[in-house]
Amino acid sequence: MSTDQLMNTYGTRAATLVKGEGAWLWDADGHKYLDALSGIAVCGLGHSHPAVAKAVAEQATVLTHCSNFFAIPNQEALADKLCAASGMSNVFFGNSGAEANEAAIKMARLHGHKKGIKLPTVLVMDNAFHGRTLATLSASGGRRVQAGFEPLVRGFARAAFNDMESLTTVADNNPSICALFIEPIQGEGGIHMASSEYLQQLREFCDQRGWLLMLDEVQTGNGRTGKYFYFQHSGITPDVVTTSKGLANGVPIGACLAHGEAAQLMQPG
Repeated sequence: MSTDQLMNTYGTRAATLVKGEGAWLWDADGHKYLDALSGIAVCGLGHSHPAVAKAVAEQATVLTHCSNFFAIPNQEALADKLCAASGMSNVFFGNSGAEANEAAIKMARLHGHKKGIKLPTVLVMDNAFHGRTLATLSASGGRRVQAGFEPLVRGFARAAFNDMESLTTVADNNPSICALFIEPIQGEGGIHMASSEYLQQLREFCDQRGWLLMLDEVQTGNGRTGKYFYFQHSGITPDVVTTSKGLANGVPIGACLAHGEAAQLMQPG
């Protein structure tokens, strides 16, 4: 199969996949593979799950799209379920994890301006990965995803992961910081896990400084760690949490959830 018309963003593709069922995939030559990637943490219910296929098919015969100018019952029902599962207050829906993370960054800037900060800064972590839009790759920690896209978006400072001393040093030298954005388990950075103690310290630190605590749970959300969100293992509540991937088992979606005062930051405009 020719790929000349596809932009070369992923390099040479290992196989041409044509069918999936449960945890299994088949290529165009009939070879069968165990999908240990789950579509890169997306297909938590497996491929071609009957309930998912039925819901998608039924909805396609009723309504595939309408503007957010109008109330959408299924969107409201999902928002209710996500807030009930997480303890958060409200939700913004988009099409991807990167879009959810963009919303979080925008909320941080709104919060900073509300505090009177002219150039709000978000503190992010070394080796982080938050997406490939211009703002989210600027927030990410790897030159591999940033190279060639300079100038990067301003407004990010960086500290070492799981290291309160590093975080405190950066914070003390940057009074424009208004939010902390962190993956509770770094994925592309090498499967580094934030301890419950560290997350609790971050919650206390953000409260003391008047920062938003924002968690990127695009990969760790939706039950992948035994609770609906990873932060629930530590007993904290973030101001903002994002998710995507396993939320819709392959249907494009992203969600940015907010709690408390942060839930009032986004307004029509």
